[in-house]
Amino acid sequence: MTRPRTIVIVGGGISGLATAFSLQEKATQAGVPIRCTVLDSGPAWGGKIVTHRIGDLVTEAGPDSFLSQKQAGLDLCMKLGLAGQLINTNDTGKKACVLHRGRLHDLPEGLLSFVPKQLGPFLQSGLLSWPGLARMGFEFAVPPGSPRDDESLAEFLRRRFGVQAYERLLEPLMAGIYAGDAEQMSLRATFPRFFELEQEHGSIMRGMMAAKKSASPGQIGHSRRTMFVSLKNGLSDLVAALTSRLTQQGVELRVGARVEAVRVRSHELGRWMYDVILQDGSALSAESLVLATPAYVSADLLRPLTPIAGGILDMIPYASTATIAMAFPRTLTSAIEGFGFIVPRREQRHLIAATWTSLKWPNRAPADQLLARCYVGGVGREDVLQLDDDALTSTLREELALFCGIRADPTYTEVNRWWKAMPQYTVGHGARLAQLDAAVSRYPGLVLTGAAYRGVGIPDCIRDGALAAEQVIRDLQGKVHPDRAR
Repeated sequence: MTRPRTIVIVGGGISGLATAFSLQEKATQAGVPIRCTVLDSGPAWGGKIVTHRIGDLVTEAGPDSFLSQKQAGLDLCMKLGLAGQLINTNDTGKKACVLHRGRLHDLPEGLLSFVPKQLGPFLQSGLLSWPGLARMGFEFAVPPGSPRDDESLAEFLRRRFGVQAYERLLEPLMAGIYAGDAEQMSLRATFPRFFELEQEHGSIMRGMMAAKKSASPGQIGHSRRTMFVSLKNGLSDLVAALTSRLTQQGVELRVGARVEAVRVRSHELGRWMYDVILQDGSALSAESLVLATPAYVSADLLRPLTPIAGGILDMIPYASTATIAMAFPRTLTSAIEGFGFIVPRREQRHLIAATWTSLKWPNRAPADQLLARCYVGGVGREDVLQLDDDALTSTLREELALFCGIRADPTYTEVNRWWKAMPQYTVGHGARLAQLDAAVSRYPGLVLTGAAYRGVGIPDCIRDGALAAEQVIRDLQGKVHPDRAR
């Protein structure tokens, strides 16, 4: 009987678990027997995917949904038997608002596609002046930028749509996803589709319209999924289903297992064995090692092996954030409609965004309660995180009262802090990844995956885990992989 090949995955967030799941599939397809162990230093699986169920309330401490347009998340749910648990956002007339000069304004429908569906409400919203509107419409005539330069997201959006549209609409929509500063964010690493549309069509708006025209009627009108989807009882069910399936498949899952160091020794000509040293002094040996840990953790583990890789990983900065859930008696004001609101950086407020969770999703709170979720922190806004829980909650209640008229005392409050949780793809990120891949390539069987590299969303991490699994199998088979940068 063929000896099983040994694999250790460090990191039990969605990236590490998805890698382990994909490894089982791909090893079976390739006819490679494997023995896989997943380690995590924390007490539970899932990383930032944490659902709290308090009576009839369902809150998400980390992400509350994932994009349906990125197929990897939906596919994994299907494979795990969770298709029947997927839920869409509620159907509401109003979707979201943006804060402008201390007041909430409706976000134009279709703004994310850069082709507003109704020009009347957009023109009358007061968000942009007439010169600002004209400059945004002038996007069709702006020439493409250089295909060689990695432009910042802020430079790109200002160049194409003007300062007003950038500051009042686009910056909070785009930079808020990464809790980042658009002046520092790499366009190609964060929104590569915008770069592609500009190069292919000469205009973002023209490219979006062309994509809409080329879509089939079924794609346009009969999609079963809204842009964002979640699970009926919370996203932690995805983690529970993954860990259950992995256990059934014989994968060893170990929480509370902190890795202190990684050592490398010769295994055979051109191949290595990886010794993973744990905090309790024990060690695991494997022919392949996957680091699904934050970049700064991977940097510490790899620096003795390859100082170049360690240095590059240290160049990936992280932002700290917090989510604060509050339940209020259901006394809706005119400002509490749709899914919530976003706050541009120029407004100089503590809130980045707020979601009306009980209006956005079904079965998140009793009918007589409003469940709100506030988002704070991020690059340049982290000072508020130094407040204790009571002071932080009080600060946000003041802003909710000012913007939305919520003055009732919350019946439930929880604060979830995420220190150094959001990787930042700063200008030059793609080039640094290529250098990192070259530095690691001398160690076949060593693979990096996770949110620090090619996407921060749940589907991005699932997809990157699958690609990491492919690389592991190639390395175990001794095959040359043409594109380690993936």
